[in-house]
Amino acid sequence: MRLTDASVAIRPRSTWEAMDLGILLARQHRNLLMSSWAILTLPAFALLSLLFWEHPSIAMLLFWWLKPAFERLPLHILSRALFGDTPSLKQALRAWPRLLKSQLLASLTWRRLSMSRSFTLPVQQLEGLDGQARQERLRVLLPQAGRGARWLTLIGIHLETVLWIGCMALFYLLLPRQVELDWDWQKVVLAARYDWWWLEHLTNLFYALILIAWEPVYVACGFSLYLNRRTVLEAWDIELVFRQLRQRLAPVLAGLMIGGLLLVGVPAPSLAAEPAAPDSPRLLQQPLSSQQAHNSINTLLDAPPFKNRETITRWRLAQAPAEQQHEAVPGWLQRLLGLLDSHSFGRLADALSILLWGIVLSLIAWLAWRYRDWLQAFVSRRPTKPSRSRAKAPAQLFGLDLGVESLPEDIAADAEALWSSQPREAMSLLYRGLLSRLLHDFQLPLKNADTEGQVLARVAQLQHPALQVFSQQLTSHWQNLAYGHRLPPPHLQRELCNGWRELFGPQVQS
Repeated sequence: MRLTDASVAIRPRSTWEAMDLGILLARQHRNLLMSSWAILTLPAFALLSLLFWEHPSIAMLLFWWLKPAFERLPLHILSRALFGDTPSLKQALRAWPRLLKSQLLASLTWRRLSMSRSFTLPVQQLEGLDGQARQERLRVLLPQAGRGARWLTLIGIHLETVLWIGCMALFYLLLPRQVELDWDWQKVVLAARYDWWWLEHLTNLFYALILIAWEPVYVACGFSLYLNRRTVLEAWDIELVFRQLRQRLAPVLAGLMIGGLLLVGVPAPSLAAEPAAPDSPRLLQQPLSSQQAHNSINTLLDAPPFKNRETITRWRLAQAPAEQQHEAVPGWLQRLLGLLDSHSFGRLADALSILLWGIVLSLIAWLAWRYRDWLQAFVSRRPTKPSRSRAKAPAQLFGLDLGVESLPEDIAADAEALWSSQPREAMSLLYRGLLSRLLHDFQLPLKNADTEGQVLARVAQLQHPALQVFSQQLTSHWQNLAYGHRLPPPHLQRELCNGWRELFGPQVQS
């Protein structure tokens, strides 16, 4: 590569400034990067979705796992575009199969979860290093740039997650209002599993679309971190300055050399030095030959103090020199350790153990007290008599009287009688009866401040599918009537009354 052909300013940068440079590179070539990534990944995503149609999670996992194979194409494009040789879309796609030949298995197995993947990819793809040579190269490059590469991967994970959730939320917000009322999460959970595979594949598609915009930026930032580290280590900026000076001074130096030759002329032959003959005095009686000198130097380098060889036949932990250990420990800690003997250390360990166990037990007790109502309502499934210490059940919710004595004996029959003349009172009667049963029969800890959604959430925790479906259906139609003044159709009125009879029967339980 020729540094003079670089399309960016070659100079040392901080970690975050180098990442900004990567974002600018990705933005400059965004059309080529995004189109090539889309052409490469979307067919692969569609194929995985078809092969694993009944297992959307597996299709998503495999697509995510293959990301290192797709990341080689953006790096190839950026590495050539940096020095003015930007490939076309056709050339880039043709080069991708050749890029997969180098260390693909390692990239998809033990190196797949590496947090520094964006930084190490240029080492193996652009420098072509593998094995021990790759490890030695990374020992030189990673110490100062590894932290930035790990932060880049961590930020990328959170950014992908936030954008993915945002796309799903936007999809939900764009649904028509009527579809949103009829399409609730309880129906999604209780419906047949195969009916909703298309929805899971649709949410997976959101992730594939997010990668089209983000993944080239991720590769570009890792590439810029790699370039910045090499700029610092190999002094590319200084080399570039010298090359620019040489280009500017080359014509001047050529003219000076030609003028000097014309002025000075050729030196006299008598002043030329005689070549030394093989038997001249300065070449005779040498104490060492070249090989002997080489062996003597190697012997000195293998002996102390240059090398101190030691044979170790057991495992031991690496320890820093005593001077470094002494400097690493603060002075107050050294004095404290000097005052404590082995017996004092034992008592200190016992005290710390007691303190830690006390914290754990206190935390467990606090959690049990904090969620005592939930434990009483949903963990213990045995019917229990209401205790005196239990909070008094609310007499009204949403302005509806929930007393058992205020309800008729056959709620479904009375509701059917009221449908034709007073539909609002009929729906109110069914909803009041449901809340009364939840409060008194199922012992749900309802409160005056609870909303309809919070009531449904507590019903879902009872793990009673039939009650959950009926409660959701009745609440939905109650809200449509109470807030939207929309009556349910006649066939749904009969279904609500029949559903009430199937769950509770005609008689009121005391």
